[in-house]
Amino acid sequence: MDRVFGLSGFLVLPFWALMIFLPRSRWTRRIMESPLVIVAPALLYTALVLPAVGEVLPIVNRPSLPAVASLLGSPAGATIGWVHFLAFDLFVGRWVYLDSRDREISPWIMAPVLYLTLMLGPMGFALYLAVRAVAERSARARGAIAASLRAEEA
Repeated sequence: MDRVFGLSGFLVLPFWALMIFLPRSRWTRRIMESPLVIVAPALLYTALVLPAVGEVLPIVNRPSLPAVASLLGSPAGATIGWVHFLAFDLFVGRWVYLDSRDREISPWIMAPVLYLTLMLGPMGFALYLAVRAVAERSARARGAIAASLRAEEA
């Protein structure tokens, strides 16, 4: 289980590297547009959960703190949880990356946001929503200024 835990990051790190270090590359965009980037960690998660599904399902159906702590407190449970984090953080990071490129948000702003999403998924996602709101407000203000200048020229 130690080996699976240790190697699982290699299923997602190349995609994070592309999004953070080569965000403007058309290859990065093309690769990240495919939902298939999530398949490898999803399959690993499935392979880890299936043998333990009898133990896992009752816990997730009626979760309690002691039961979840017990599940995650074992090497197998911690590995399952870790791969789950990796898969879903990549899923969220992929959406954040694609949405930020569509909105033309600076890669210099997005690099730390994506890094935070990789390390602390929900916190990075919340930060992105704030960045996105500021970018939208800024775009509307620029549009209003441009319209005003055009009206003055006419």
